[in-house]
Amino acid sequence: MKRLVVEDLFLSFDEGPVLKGVDLQVEPGELWAILGPSGCGKTTLLRAIAGFLRPQRGRIWIGEQEVFGPSVWLPPEKRRVGYVPQEGALFPHLTVADNIAFGLPKMLWCQTRVQRMVELVGLSGLEKKRPAELSGGQQQRVAVARALAPWPSLVLLDEPFNALDAGLRRTVREDVRQALKATGATAILVTHDQEEAFSWADRVAVMRSGWVVQTGDPAFLYRHPRDLETALFLGERTVLPGTREGDHVRTPLGPLPIDPRSPARQREVLAVLRPEQVQLKPGHQGKLLRAQYFGHDLLLEAELPGGLKLISRVLGASSLSSGDPIQVEVLGAVMVYDKEAAGSAPVAQADRAGAS
Repeated sequence: MKRLVVEDLFLSFDEGPVLKGVDLQVEPGELWAILGPSGCGKTTLLRAIAGFLRPQRGRIWIGEQEVFGPSVWLPPEKRRVGYVPQEGALFPHLTVADNIAFGLPKMLWCQTRVQRMVELVGLSGLEKKRPAELSGGQQQRVAVARALAPWPSLVLLDEPFNALDAGLRRTVREDVRQALKATGATAILVTHDQEEAFSWADRVAVMRSGWVVQTGDPAFLYRHPRDLETALFLGERTVLPGTREGDHVRTPLGPLPIDPRSPARQREVLAVLRPEQVQLKPGHQGKLLRAQYFGHDLLLEAELPGGLKLISRVLGASSLSSGDPIQVEVLGAVMVYDKEAAGSAPVAQADRAGAS
């Protein structure tokens, strides 16, 4: 259980820079997710931390040990980092127990450690099976157990649940989370899936174009994105044009209170409404276009005069039907952003007190 510090990390390939000055601080025992679209640099960052790639600039500490710096380069095998790749990469000719034991010293306690890992990831009774005899979820559990077996300082998971179907994916990632928590591991999961990042991690780092643009706990990030591009990336939303008037913004839905954490400084802004903030009731302000039923909740899409569309999520069923006239009520304050904000420049890491 070690602290990870990444400072001003820069890494470039022939086609150009991929990491452009990344800063990250992960405390002992925390589970982090690095969340971002394809090509943003998240897997490159993970591989640089593991030692598989050598950056051109910056520093990396694992615990008190500097593993990369201007005059320091510690190879992967000396960093005590557990790495779980996308496909698990198990040895097909080895049993579950032998895959987990791979890399452990041949000592008397090795068998006890392997059995402990088997139990931890819920594979008791499968010790003698080979990977081809296991399901995809079981294979990923073996990969995690193998990464945890040598008591690593840090566990890195590179989108390990991608190949699993939706239901199994949720089960396996929760089992993996519990296993990591049970060992007190410090871990980082790379993913492009917001639901996965938010449900799995204690804290999330949002990456874009080679920078970490914001960090914080999942609820804070969802409620308070630091720029418009991050707000658009993090979940469903309705974006309304508006004009700032003191602590309110005038919008097509009327005046709405502004969240005091909003970064907007200009008069003409864009207001971001989350679906759960939008309540639709019978009325004469617009009409309901459609309702999509998801079992646990309902997604409603409505249209106002002028073609403005907005979405709402409600638990269970709704008395409204397509074509019904509706009235809109907005719950709580809204985040507002300057219209001209590009949203692509790096943003300083959120302070831990403010992001909790």
